[in-house]
Amino acid sequence: MRHGSEGVTASFQWQHAPPRDELELTTPLGQTVARLSGDAAQGLARVQLADGRALEAPDWASLTERALGFPLPVSGLVAWLRGGPHGGSPYATEMEGTRIAVLRQDGWEIAFDYAEGTLPARLRMTYPGVEVRIALERLE
Repeated sequence: MRHGSEGVTASFQWQHAPPRDELELTTPLGQTVARLSGDAAQGLARVQLADGRALEAPDWASLTERALGFPLPVSGLVAWLRGGPHGGSPYATEMEGTRIAVLRQDGWEIAFDYAEGTLPARLRMTYPGVEVRIALERLE
């Protein structure tokens, strides 16, 4: 992830079981940077940082805005990781055959790179002043 002139590399494991989500961010060496959890039914998203600080907000967009300085649309990210738009907001696409090559939604532009199969292998997500690159190891 790059935000302005700052960049960070992290791995993440994400447990998505609506309405709950839990993410653990780790450094390339395996140290936990942050644990995030949220429950859409309860209207609560929380991050616990490695230094012990914790932040809470009523939703993911508000929490990531406070923690990162920009709203990361975690609720829509599930659909994006699967190579498509999420419901609830307008979008535009550029197709490559039968697959979406570029998706524009919620102010983000998501470029998909496919290896084999129908699911993306990599995503390049850009938002004004922000770039997030995700390489998918496994999607269940």
